Amino acid sequence: FIIGEKFINNKGVVLILGDNLFHGNQLIPQLKRADFNNKGGTLFAYKVNDPKRYGVVELNEKGHILSIEEKPSNPKSSYAITGLYYYEESVVEYAKRIEASSRNELEISDINKIYLQEEKLNVEIIGRGTAWLDTGTIDSLHQASSYIRTLENRQGLKISCPEEIAWRNNWINDQELENLAKPISNS
Repeated sequence: FIIGEKFINNKGVVLILGDNLFHGNQLIPQLKRADFNNKGGTLFAYKVNDPKRYGVVELNEKGHILSIEEKPSNPKSSYAITGLYYYEESVVEYAKRIEASSRNELEISDINKIYLQEEKLNVEIIGRGTAWLDTGTIDSLHQASSYIRTLENRQGLKISCPEEIAWRNNWINDQELENLAKPISNS
């Protein structure tokens, strides 16, 4: 956020960590809802069987965040923090306030804790029907690849095709889509 300060230019921003894959038909409406609600910060959580491997968010009965723990030995919940975040423009100033961790890195968890302390941190629970795959290990990357390959082969459709996304959102017209498709027509 500090490096990207000029690009962010006092506007809200979305961060997705590079070792994540999201897929599902309810994902787009959920992303839009988080964007419209973005007062403070919003993190996305997903129920997992092995929360010890992840950052974990603890929620109260109303779905409000009580705490955030990084890879806890005794997790307070089964909701992993996925690595997808929406922040208002204050994130740059918050990033400047935090100190480097023992790994000599500025940690996203520390930014989330500032938003939590200021009661400006929201959560979106990714529900059933949407997949979140963490691809941070060789095995999990292979699982994610197999998942996408299976869907594409069964459906005959590409997952996350930028040209199709642009066309469906009316960012490009029919002719532009056709022009983009010609060089990859054997795909």
